[in-house]
Amino acid sequence: MPEPGNILILTINDCPGYRIVRVIGPVYGTSVRSRNFVGNLLGGVRAIFGGRQSGFINMIAQTRDDAMLHLAEHARSLGANAVLGMRFDSGEFDSGQGQAMNEITAYGTAVVVE
Repeated sequence: MPEPGNILILTINDCPGYRIVRVIGPVYGTSVRSRNFVGNLLGGVRAIFGGRQSGFINMIAQTRDDAMLHLAEHARSLGANAVLGMRFDSGEFDSGQGQAMNEITAYGTAVVVE
């Protein structure tokens, strides 16, 4: 069984080595981030001349990690100790002030395993 307080998060729909004793239901965690003006400007220059967009890559990785933390918190709050079938969904939207916002949602099915 996962350590108390830890949530086992799997992308598969079963939990090898464990027995599912209760299905709680859907859980999710969402994170939204934006780059600052300077980061957007430098990213735009790199896009023109080509090159790795490390600032954007780091921001997306941090956003994804935050979404997974929120997913685990949601599952834990419902009494789960595992999340199965975890997936990501992502999008971008305008904040209304010309600032692009990146959103990532992690979702899956909260369960109790033994």
